[in-house]
Amino acid sequence: MKQLEIAVGIIRNSQGQIFITQRAADAHMANKLEFPGGKIEVDETPEQALVRELHEETGITVTGFTLFDKLAYHFPDRHITLWFFMVESWEGEPWGKEGQPGQWVTQNALVAADFPPANEPIIRKLQQS
Repeated sequence: MKQLEIAVGIIRNSQGQIFITQRAADAHMANKLEFPGGKIEVDETPEQALVRELHEETGITVTGFTLFDKLAYHFPDRHITLWFFMVESWEGEPWGKEGQPGQWVTQNALVAADFPPANEPIIRKLQQS
C-alpha cells in the first residue's frame, strides 16, 4: 500500500479568510477543494516541504507558520499522514500558479463535504477556533 507524507498550508489572512484551491479533474479526489500543499520529499522536513510546495502551487514565499495539527488517514489504496500548518505570514499574493482555481473563503464558511474526507477534522477544528 502506498504511504505518503503531505505538508499542507492553511493560508489565513488578517480578515480570517483562507485561501483554497480546487484539485485537478484527473487527480486523486478530483475536483474537491483543498488547502494547498503536497508530498514531503525524502530529503525534506515537513516545514521545508510546506515552504517549497506553497511557492510552487500558489507563488507565495512563506515567512511565518505554526503546526496546526497532524493526522493520519487511510484510503483503500493509500495511507497518508497530513501535516497541517497555519500560515499567517507570507510575501506575495496567493494564486493558482499551476492553473488550479483558487479563492479566498471565510473560515466559518468552509464546508467539509467540499474537501477530501481527511480534511473533515481540520475544518471542524477551524470552525471552532
